[in-house]
Amino acid sequence: MVSFAIILAVPGDFVDTWIANTSAQTGKSYDELLPQAQVMRERLGLDQSMVMQYWSWLKNIVFAGDFGMSFEQNRPVLDVIGTRLPRTLLLAVITLMLGQTIGVLLGIYAATNQYKLGDNIATLIAFLGIVVPKFVISLVILYFLAIVWHSPYIGALNSAEYILQDHWSFAKFIDFLKHVWPVLFVSVWAGQAYTTRMMRGNLLDVMNMQYIETARAKGLSRRKVLFKHAVPNALHPVIMNLGSRFDYMIKGEIEIAIVLGIPTLGPLILSSVADRDMYVVSAIFMMVAILLVVGNLFADVLLALLDPRVRRATLTRA
Repeated sequence: MVSFAIILAVPGDFVDTWIANTSAQTGKSYDELLPQAQVMRERLGLDQSMVMQYWSWLKNIVFAGDFGMSFEQNRPVLDVIGTRLPRTLLLAVITLMLGQTIGVLLGIYAATNQYKLGDNIATLIAFLGIVVPKFVISLVILYFLAIVWHSPYIGALNSAEYILQDHWSFAKFIDFLKHVWPVLFVSVWAGQAYTTRMMRGNLLDVMNMQYIETARAKGLSRRKVLFKHAVPNALHPVIMNLGSRFDYMIKGEIEIAIVLGIPTLGPLILSSVADRDMYVVSAIFMMVAILLVVGNLFADVLLALLDPRVRRATLTRA
């Protein structure tokens, strides 16, 4: 609801954008295009109030599963998003899994080698992943791919001979990896950075707690103390943060996809905002909101599976 209101709060609408583009292309004045614009605004429902526009859109979603029509592409929003959503989610799931796994492992390594060379290198990698914008790294990679190496694997997810191939084969999968490795590299580097720093700090705090000293005093091995007692407790904040990172599955690759020309949801969001194609933007924002809810639920369930104290507390409240 808030996203829809923000989109409509911006001055102008899709018809105003159409008038500006048509005037620039044909040389017609605003007054000449105004009658046609008024008819178009009525046909698209843009002459209604913001409340009525939102209610009509939401009603169609709930009762008909219809997210409206894309103004710019003149076809259903689900068709516009449906061609890009699967590939976006595929890349995002891979990025999320790799980023979190690498971040946790680097955090454990850095914490167990505090102030040593390995800790300094892991901390530097995490620091660069946070402070260096993703589009800068993407531009550097694009320069080497296009100018230095003259790579043909730019601006698509597959080569021309595989685009119309419906089924997946090993050759198509390898070709897919040749196209998307820059996106995965930049996304994983940025995704692991915060997790690495969080895991390192949490594990250092846990390792200084009394129950860890007690476990050591009982003669438990260093590995058992670390992975049975310290790491599970240090993972709690990381898992809770994982729930809020599910929206990264859609919006995290926007700038990377735009720079590298990958046909995912990222460039679609940018073009839809520029064209004031509000139903497309609203549908994508709704998906982001749903992913946040699902992500937090997933984090709660995962935390309960990891820690029996959480399960007991949940059962007690129930």
